[in-house]
Amino acid sequence: MTRWLILVIKLPADPTRHRVAVWRELRKIGALSLGQGIWAVPEAPVFDEGVRRALELTAGAGGQGVTLQAAGRTAADAAGLQEMFTAARSADWAEFLAECGRFEEEIAKEIRTAKFTLAELEEEEQSLERLRRWHRDLTARDVFGAPEAAAASTRLKQCVSVCEDYAERVFTALHTTGGDSA
Repeated sequence: MTRWLILVIKLPADPTRHRVAVWRELRKIGALSLGQGIWAVPEAPVFDEGVRRALELTAGAGGQGVTLQAAGRTAADAAGLQEMFTAARSADWAEFLAECGRFEEEIAKEIRTAKFTLAELEEEEQSLERLRRWHRDLTARDVFGAPEAAAASTRLKQCVSVCEDYAERVFTALHTTGGDSA
């Protein structure tokens, strides 16, 4: 049965920036919100640093943070918690897949308009690197293997291929025209 870390976070109402900082940190690591100030993550090393940072932010804001170890009381409870966590990862993967679509659409637009410049290529390569980091982060926290993970890996490979094709077009255009019109 999976063991969980349950974080109970209590922060002063003001200033709200502290609440937002803790919320961002917990969302960044993929923590599951179970209610106001109550968060859960599987007890796995990938979450340790983020939990530590969230508790530090809480203490620094004059709040209180308690971490509990837990497991579902019944098999159904354990399965329900795992399903909620996996559903949250599925939502993350769906957002990633949508962003891959936007990346591919952007490159298709650059090809349609024949915008073959080094500056544009660098911008697209930065976007691809952001997708790679995001994929790596999602993979690390998807400890139960959401069903969308495999499609996301395939889609990222497609984005790499699309970017490589665009790079070839840029270099061909630069060598043909003799310069960069950035």
